[in-house]
Amino acid sequence: MITLDLARRLIEAAEAEARERGLALAFVVVDAGGHVVAVARMDDADWITPEVALGKAWTAAAYRSPSAAQGDKAKDLVAFAGAISAATQGRYTPQIGGLPVTVDGKPAGGMGASGASGQEDEAVVRAALDRVLG
Repeated sequence: MITLDLARRLIEAAEAEARERGLALAFVVVDAGGHVVAVARMDDADWITPEVALGKAWTAAAYRSPSAAQGDKAKDLVAFAGAISAATQGRYTPQIGGLPVTVDGKPAGGMGASGASGQEDEAVVRAALDRVLG
């Protein structure tokens, strides 16, 4: 399970990584049901970045895989991806930058970032997960 303490530690690690890379990002950590546990937007990150990070985190948690994997599938299933997005009130975000979170070997939720390139967003999330969860 993702506790508030764990979510805060993940965000703190992500903020440290983003600062090291000279990035201003937003981060969202959600539980296994896609519910927000913690959100942070770094100074100078665009106003929309928390919403995008939420979508990436939600998608990673829902599918228990990187949000980018859904993007790969969505390329060939455009109508399906649109239907899923509508059915989830826009939470489905098949873009790179969200990763699933596993705690004690069990799916626990997802973490997403937004504000840089998708590759940079995902790299910062991956670094935070490695720093906190090993």
